[in-house]
Amino acid sequence: MFTPVIMAGGSGTRLWPLSRGNFPKQFLPLTGEHTMLQQTVLRLKGLEHASPLFICNEDHRFIAAEQVRQLGLKKADILLEPVGRNTAPAIALAAMRARQQNNADTVLLVLAADHVITDTKAFQQATEQALPLAQDGKLVTFGIVPASAETGYGYIKRGEQVGQAFTVQRFVEKPDQSTAEQYLQSGEYYWNSGMFMFRADVYLQQLQQFRPDIYTACEAAMAEQTPDLEFVRVDKAAFAACPADSIDYAVMERTEHAVVLPLDAGWNDVGGFAALWQVSAKDAQDNVLNGDVLALDSHGTYIHSEDKLVAAIGVEDLIVISTKDAVLVAHKDKAQQVKQIVNQLAEAGRSEAVFHREVYRPWGKYDSVDNGERFQVKRITVKPGAKLSVQMHHHRAEHWIVVSGTARVTIDDKEQFVTENQSVYIPITAVHALENPGKVPLELIEVQSGSYLGEDDIVRFADRYGRA
Repeated sequence: MFTPVIMAGGSGTRLWPLSRGNFPKQFLPLTGEHTMLQQTVLRLKGLEHASPLFICNEDHRFIAAEQVRQLGLKKADILLEPVGRNTAPAIALAAMRARQQNNADTVLLVLAADHVITDTKAFQQATEQALPLAQDGKLVTFGIVPASAETGYGYIKRGEQVGQAFTVQRFVEKPDQSTAEQYLQSGEYYWNSGMFMFRADVYLQQLQQFRPDIYTACEAAMAEQTPDLEFVRVDKAAFAACPADSIDYAVMERTEHAVVLPLDAGWNDVGGFAALWQVSAKDAQDNVLNGDVLALDSHGTYIHSEDKLVAAIGVEDLIVISTKDAVLVAHKDKAQQVKQIVNQLAEAGRSEAVFHREVYRPWGKYDSVDNGERFQVKRITVKPGAKLSVQMHHHRAEHWIVVSGTARVTIDDKEQFVTENQSVYIPITAVHALENPGKVPLELIEVQSGSYLGEDDIVRFADRYGRA
C-alpha cells in the first residue's frame, strides 16, 4: 500500500490562452476526455493504494474538488497551500498529513497533475518496482529514458545499480544542445521527471537534516489545521514564512539515500504547445485539429477552436488557439515565448492573463457574454442542488431571465420560484440569493446595470462554500 500525493499547483503559462492563472492546464482535458488531473488519478487504477492526497492552492480548490468528485472518489483529502513555496515545502505538508492519517512509515507516491504518460502499464510496473526500494528507506526518483536530446529538461546521471534502480551520481541543469546529445549517447542520463516515491518519515528526516528552516516552518503550519468540507487549511502566516525551494535542491541533491529508477512510459510534461502537439493524435498531414476547424493544404499544425469556425489554408508548423476572448498564432518553434505574452498582459493589468471569459465557481459557472459602459450580460449555470451566496451589491441592479430549469430566488427575505421564460429583478442593495432546487442544471441570463460592475462589489452574508 502507498498513498498517492498529487500536486495540482502551477499556472501553466506556456499554454496560454487555454491555460490561465485561475484555470491552469492540470484542470484541462488536453489529451482526451478527462482532465490531466483526472488522468493522473485514473493512471493508478489497478494498483493497491490508499486514498489520494491532493495539494492545490486556495484559488483552485473548488475546481479540484469538482473534478475529483466526477471520478467518484468518496474520500479525498485536498490540502490547500496558502501561498506557493515550491515542491519541497508542499511535499513536506503532504508527508506530515499522511503521517497523521496513517503510519509514520507510510510510502508516498508523489506525482504532478499535469504530466502525460501514454503507457500506463509501464508506469504501474515501475511503481511496483519502486515500492520495495521506498519501503527500505530509499528516496526513489523516476528517471525518464530519453527519447531525444532535449534541452528543456533537467537530467539525472546514474551511478551503481541497486536492484532495478541506480544510485544517483548527480543532478544536472538543462543542458545546451551538444551536451544533451552527449548525455543521450552515453546512456547514463535520464530526464528528471519530478515524480518520486519514498516513506514519509524518511523524507521528513532528510528535510530536517538538510533544510531545518523548511521543516520547522511546515511543522508550525501543520500545527494549526482547519478542516473545511473536503479541504484542509494550514496556518497561513507560518507557511508564508517558509523558504521556497524545490525537492531536488532541498533534499534529492544532498541525500545519500537517493536512487533513480528508469521509466520508459511515453512521459511528457506538456511544457508548451510543441509538446502538446507531439503527444496528441494527428491526421495524415500531422495536424492536430480540435473543435470546429477546417485545414486545407496545411501540415504539422496544432489548431484548437473553442467556440467558432477556424479555417487554415497553406500553413505549416503553426500553433493557432482560438478561445472566447483571445486568439494566439505562433510558430511551433517559438511557442515557448508565449510566457512573454502572458507577462506583458499581466504588466498591463489585462484580465486575460488570469481569467477566461467563462469562470468556474463552486456552484457552477458563468460566461461574460457582453459588456459596455454601464451594463454586463452573463450566462449563468447553477448545478443541481447548488446555491449562490446570500449577497448584496452597492452599485448594480440585476435582471435574471431563466432559460431552462427552475430557480429559487430570495429577495429581502421574500422567496419565489422562477421557471423557464420567466424573469425577476433585483434592485441595488437588495439582499438576495439564487438556488437550483431541481435535478437538472439551471440556465439563466443575467443582465447587470449600474455605475460599477466589478466582481468585488459583492457583500456576502452567508455562503455554504466558506467564502463569506
